[in-house]
Amino acid sequence: MFITRTRVTLAVTAIVALTLAGCGGDDADTMPGMEHGASSVAPTPSTQARSDFNSADVMFLQMMYPHHAQAVDMAKLVPSRSRNPQLLALAAAVEQAQEPEMRQITTLLQSFGKPVPAPGDGHTGHAMPGMMSAERMSALQAASGPDFDRQWLTMMIEHHAGAIAMAETELTTGANADAQTLARAIVANQQAEIDQMRTMLGQS
Repeated sequence: MFITRTRVTLAVTAIVALTLAGCGGDDADTMPGMEHGASSVAPTPSTQARSDFNSADVMFLQMMYPHHAQAVDMAKLVPSRSRNPQLLALAAAVEQAQEPEMRQITTLLQSFGKPVPAPGDGHTGHAMPGMMSAERMSALQAASGPDFDRQWLTMMIEHHAGAIAMAETELTTGANADAQTLARAIVANQQAEIDQMRTMLGQS
């Protein structure tokens, strides 16, 4: 069953509202359910951090980094488990799109003077819509052939819907132009991929 855009967006809005209430300003660098600590990448030294951002921008980027990392992990499973040419091409496209965006997120967070989460920080799925649990990832890894294809498409649709919801929240609550440009790209690209995956599921 797919998560509806409305339910996911409401969930993201609630997460951001609760977090901002606890942050008290633009110097927040943590999020619910994510422990940065030693697993996070420290910001690189700079003469002066940017100030053209708010807590919502930081939240969006720190959540989207591990979210993208899980999508890349899922994409990397495809070549060894599927013989579907469409799925192989789609997985390659996901990987090619999201790895550069992860580098962009890293650069932005470092320019803000904020920590960059490690790729695995969000793999427990805490507080991030669309993130797969460890159990679901294990089930996907154990599958192959048409069963893998159906699981992957179903999970990636849900994953993309979560990313779109977070991006839409950034567009309404964020302040940084670069983060919002990234958010708009995520909405456009991942919605197009959702449409493609729904068509593929109908053919499977």
